[in-house]
Amino acid sequence: MQKDNNLKEIYLAGGCFWGTEKYLDNISGIVQTDVGYANGNTEDPTYQEVCHNNTGHAETVHVIYDPKQIRLAFILTLYYDVIDPTSVNRQGGDTGAQYRTGIYYLDEVDLPIIQGSLQELQSHYEKPIAIEVQPLRNYYLAEEYHQKYLDKNPSGYCHIHREKFDQAKSAKDDVLI
Repeated sequence: MQKDNNLKEIYLAGGCFWGTEKYLDNISGIVQTDVGYANGNTEDPTYQEVCHNNTGHAETVHVIYDPKQIRLAFILTLYYDVIDPTSVNRQGGDTGAQYRTGIYYLDEVDLPIIQGSLQELQSHYEKPIAIEVQPLRNYYLAEEYHQKYLDKNPSGYCHIHREKFDQAKSAKDDVLI
């Protein structure tokens, strides 16, 4: 995709990236996604290394969105709806540091939006929110077979309930409508 200076980026780790990507792809205003490995300690890791070699990477979805169609705060609200924000290194049946939740940002102006959304989210939980928030240090594109995995494998494993995909299709950022 050609770089459009009017578009923004955010990186969201929400457990297995197959379902998280499929869910985010259904949201109007998100113009592109890809999956990869973020904020780890090794260069250009493979899926096998991320799963078995303690690379420190999180399975992450790179989200490119149009801020004229959808706000970051709304994207985060939808993201929170498909994760357990209090779980540490686990989403659904997937366990391990690569399945942690995280919000990795490029633009410092996004940080107050992220922090505000997390404060609002925390007000709904007694347990502490476990979503890490960090600047993006690194991101390596995952292997091709992981890209749009659930489109290629419609009956593939997913920790997100399928009805959430339909809900994402109809989600509208009412502030911008």
